[in-house]
Amino acid sequence: MKTSKLTIRVNRPAAAVFSFTLDPKNTPKWIDFIAEERTNEFPPKLGTIYENRGSEGGWRELKMTEFEKDEKFTLHSPASGYNVRYTFTPVSDTETELEYYEWMDDGELEEPFDKKYLEKLKAVLEDS
Repeated sequence: MKTSKLTIRVNRPAAAVFSFTLDPKNTPKWIDFIAEERTNEFPPKLGTIYENRGSEGGWRELKMTEFEKDEKFTLHSPASGYNVRYTFTPVSDTETELEYYEWMDDGELEEPFDKKYLEKLKAVLEDS
């Protein structure tokens, strides 16, 4: 598979879901395989570098290549050609549809993102 697209509805305003997912301190709260994430600047913007590592160590670098506040952002890994775009579509003032779209510049996605992580994100946001 070269691309994967997942969507979920979250009972929170788009700006709140956007801010939460953009903050590197929150990533380990909903993506179990990421032990730590950091950025070279905060708040993030076009060109910001995200670094994350799994529980086995080893850092992965992603660059912000698209940024539209409260609407969408895209991260790209120059090393692997991996891309991920988060799109936040308001359904109402209090509900957001989040689309998680990932793709490879070349080759196949080795481990497509699992919807269980979006379900965990939804639970974390709605319980806060």
